Amino acid sequence: MNNRIKIARVGKSLTQVQLAKKVGVTRQTIGLIEKGQYNPSLQLCISIAKTLEKTLDELFWEDQNDG
Repeated sequence: MNNRIKIARVGKSLTQVQLAKKVGVTRQTIGLIEKGQYNPSLQLCISIAKTLEKTLDELFWEDQNDG
């Protein structure tokens, strides 16, 4: 699902641990979100987007052409 989160995270030079601390979840949660194995709440999506300075659409919108 969400390599866009990983790409944005790496672009901000953040580890999974650092991003997790900033948004108040565990590193495992971030890893599962990046693998598409966890469906985050809207509030968590917003927190991740704000932290990574991206819009919800940029990180979470699944384009018809993506898969």
